[in-house]
Amino acid sequence: MATLEKKKAVERKAAKKSGPIRASLRNLTMSARKVRVIADAIRKKDLGYAFAFLSTQKKACCLPIKRLLESAAANADSRNLDIDHLMIDQIQVDKGPIRKRFMPRAQGRATKIRKQTAHIAVVLGEK
Repeated sequence: MATLEKKKAVERKAAKKSGPIRASLRNLTMSARKVRVIADAIRKKDLGYAFAFLSTQKKACCLPIKRLLESAAANADSRNLDIDHLMIDQIQVDKGPIRKRFMPRAQGRATKIRKQTAHIAVVLGEK
């Protein structure tokens, strides 16, 4: 039985190496709605264009997305692919868990604070 499990593990590893280049960022402390604005702008674009675009924007989510793209580019480099010929095939932004906090207010009341998080997944492909 152990040899069958090992064989399956080797097959999964080979499939992962031959599959698309992926990178993900989980539990980013930012609303998914705010991140999607930038993600929609760089979807289906060249990787060099995306880096230049993210460097010029003043949104707070640009730095985490840029780091995520750098991670995806490093994953492609480890597979000996040419980084100049890569584009962003998919970039998906999902809602993460919401942390709930309370803030004291006047007359003994309290209001809810919802600290939202986002999950970002990037898939790179060749032009």
